[in-house]
Amino acid sequence: MPKRKLIISQNLNVLLLQKIKELVPEWTVITGRSSEIWKDHLADAEVIAGWKTEMAESIDASEVKWIQTWSAGVNALPLESLEQKNVQITTANGVHAYPISETIFALMLALTRKIDTYIKQQQVKTWHHANMKQEIHEKTIGIIGVGKIGKETAKIAKAFGMSVLGMRHSGKSEEFVDEMFTQNQLNDLLPKCDYIVVTLPLTPETRNMFGKNEFRLMKPSAFFINIGRGNLVIQNELVQALKDKDIAGAGLDVFETEPLPGKSPLWEMDNVIITPHTSGNTEYYDQRLIQDIFMPNLENYLNGKHPSINLLDYRKGY
Repeated sequence: MPKRKLIISQNLNVLLLQKIKELVPEWTVITGRSSEIWKDHLADAEVIAGWKTEMAESIDASEVKWIQTWSAGVNALPLESLEQKNVQITTANGVHAYPISETIFALMLALTRKIDTYIKQQQVKTWHHANMKQEIHEKTIGIIGVGKIGKETAKIAKAFGMSVLGMRHSGKSEEFVDEMFTQNQLNDLLPKCDYIVVTLPLTPETRNMFGKNEFRLMKPSAFFINIGRGNLVIQNELVQALKDKDIAGAGLDVFETEPLPGKSPLWEMDNVIITPHTSGNTEYYDQRLIQDIFMPNLENYLNGKHPSINLLDYRKGY
């Protein structure tokens, strides 16, 4: 009888890989980032950890039962085909809560205290206050998407004495969030906030959620932070809102097209900080994903249960 097979399309350190192998001593474990290592094993792999776009062409003929992604988002996966095959999908949601919340506040503080402006001035040896006067303490933050990242962001916001407004699909209350809104109440939330932080996944429901109408509802002094997905925002309308000073500035880690094309006007805007989709990067990424998500899910799977941590709901798209 052929051995059950697990593909891990990542280069894991020896200790993490050994822990996985101890859970499945009778399985064949294929590991490595290069497609040359695992491409011939896709057809009969039962579990795949780490989705790669080049896997899509083989998925219809595969025997895969469960996919653990290496990212929080799943919009790069062929979800329709996978749903038809009843493939269970679990995501890396939660791995990013610390690093992304740190990036959110780095962007908020840099924009508020003009750190990006001063770095540019340093490069040309210019000593000027740049009319810096704003502070972050006791302001109002609106967190659009109160999942694990949003919760950690709300917790940090309270250390600055901020008022925290949140938006989530269910409208369910959450610790550190003073008032919760649903998506159909977004227009009520936006005018109240000094900072809008978007942490949503990309779904048909959230695509193009932010455009000119939403930016016009925001305070002219407000800053817009997007670490969710680029297509949550109509990018040319964000550019126009920044030019028209409908909002004061933006911190952006994600974009409609990545890498951000050199012709994009966002590169040249003084009130924009750009990071190259790195807000979730951390030295602990693999460790958290394997120990906190994949291994507990694998134990459940081996015992005939559904992987329960971050199990995708195909209807919701997350």
